Amino acid sequence: MIKPHFPILHVWLDELSDIVKDEGILLFIILLPLAYPLLYAMIYSTETQRELPICVVDDCMSARSRDFIRRVDATAEVQIAAHCTSMDEAQELMRRRDVYAIMRVPAEFDKELWRGNQTVVGLYSDLTSMLYYKVAYLGIVNVAQELNRSIKVREHQENITRREEELARWPVRFEEVKLYNSAGGFCAFLIPPVLMLILQQALCLGVGMSMGRSRERFRGLVIPPTRHYKNAIAIVLGRGLVHFLVFLLMAIYMSVCVTRWFGLPQLAHFWDLIGFFVPYLLACTFMAIFYSGFVYRREDCILLFVFMSIPLLFLTGVSWPGASIPPFWKAVGMFFPSTWGANAYVRISGMGASLGDCHREMMAIWIIAGVYFLLSCLMYMFEIRKAVGRTILS
Repeated sequence: MIKPHFPILHVWLDELSDIVKDEGILLFIILLPLAYPLLYAMIYSTETQRELPICVVDDCMSARSRDFIRRVDATAEVQIAAHCTSMDEAQELMRRRDVYAIMRVPAEFDKELWRGNQTVVGLYSDLTSMLYYKVAYLGIVNVAQELNRSIKVREHQENITRREEELARWPVRFEEVKLYNSAGGFCAFLIPPVLMLILQQALCLGVGMSMGRSRERFRGLVIPPTRHYKNAIAIVLGRGLVHFLVFLLMAIYMSVCVTRWFGLPQLAHFWDLIGFFVPYLLACTFMAIFYSGFVYRREDCILLFVFMSIPLLFLTGVSWPGASIPPFWKAVGMFFPSTWGANAYVRISGMGASLGDCHREMMAIWIIAGVYFLLSCLMYMFEIRKAVGRTILS
């Protein structure tokens, strides 16, 4: 192949040629970004838990308790899968994972209500997943609130007009509006920040494996001892440009195709997305180049980058409330593009924010890109001196 005399283009062609010839690198920079978003979106595509199987222990056995149980069974959240005669029997069903919650109606349920006293319905939930508790709790509480309103109306039903009955049942009307996630689902909440993390981690794995391959080929050096690899800036830009262009296409695929296929919120304009992805991918690329300097074998990048994925997801403050993250870990998260990029992308794609509305996140991403670019150049300057020294000695 005839290569140009411009160092950046020479490095760019070398890196592109190495990527095309290496199945491992192609796996991380092509297959992983293509497949992982589909996998995650399909897993969580159900959005919300429906018809959670629970069992009932009815110690009251009255008409009112049976009516209460029927109302609970009629909700979309839970399904009465079994009626048990004792708590021991119900607990055995939960241990076998046949049900995920137990509702216990006390023996004095009907008697206390007729006396005008408060009664308690017990809910025992499997907390191996918080979704089980949330769904069972909402289903039972909604029925209990409706029952409370019916009892309140009956207490005042003598000489009561229809309007007074309506006011007694609903003294204060409220309207629930779910902003930015109308279904209240897990997919629309979790997948957007995960997409940004996939881009960052796939970039780190691809660049890291490329760096490990170079060290294996050039006996510990990350660059060949040729005249085209004498400028650190040219090396960083040449190698980074290959990965940046590939992942720009992957980012468009994730934000446009995957989002539409699975019905995720997408309120952003296309050019706002491009304006966001350019600095974000630059920051991820330069960060990957710098940290890949610690990779000495191809397999090292997996040990270095893969285990960071879950902690970085929590540090974004999206999957776990940012207000609950300790200050130390907040400071650690500020050094990673995914922390700022996940929050900016959620606001742009899910809330319809413009780039100007996310100026704080965008400024941080540009600063991170600049810092990692300088660190990458310093790292390659050190590697160039190592390569020159080895050439002189040989």
